[in-house]
Amino acid sequence: MRHGKKFNHLSRTASHRDALLSNMAISLIMHKRITTTLPKARELKKFVEPLLTKAKKLTAGTPIEAVNAGRVIFSHLQNKEALKELKLVSEKIATRPGGYTRIIKTGFRQGDQAQMCFIELVDYDENMAKVAKKATRTRRSRGKSAVAAEAPVAEAPAAEAAATDTAE
Repeated sequence: MRHGKKFNHLSRTASHRDALLSNMAISLIMHKRITTTLPKARELKKFVEPLLTKAKKLTAGTPIEAVNAGRVIFSHLQNKEALKELKLVSEKIATRPGGYTRIIKTGFRQGDQAQMCFIELVDYDENMAKVAKKATRTRRSRGKSAVAAEAPVAEAPAAEAAATDTAE
């Protein structure tokens, strides 16, 4: 019986799944955004988020905590360059209390109709960081105050023109 075994096996053996998640985590850390299928992205999120939480101790913890966190993270990733990059990432996410990754669905793959998505580090997406201030428009008709506010603006150039004519 498979009671309590709720994670997605991704049709792979345990060692293949561990290698897949480790390699995808390295790619995500190095490139800040990767494209993959939705089930893989969801499993990657579960794999990477605890590593990013441990990575905060690389910069903010005591030296002993930093060494231990580095060793624990390296045991999962097995890549020194990714560990160095993760130290830079941890400085940027130090104040964030969780939710370090974002999954954005992009549609379906042409060959097999698998659902595709981006998974990215939240603090590294410049497009999402820029929050466009939407101009609020009202559906009400213009009141007397709005018309009165525009009237002096229109009269000001006429008053300046009259002042220049009298000066000549």
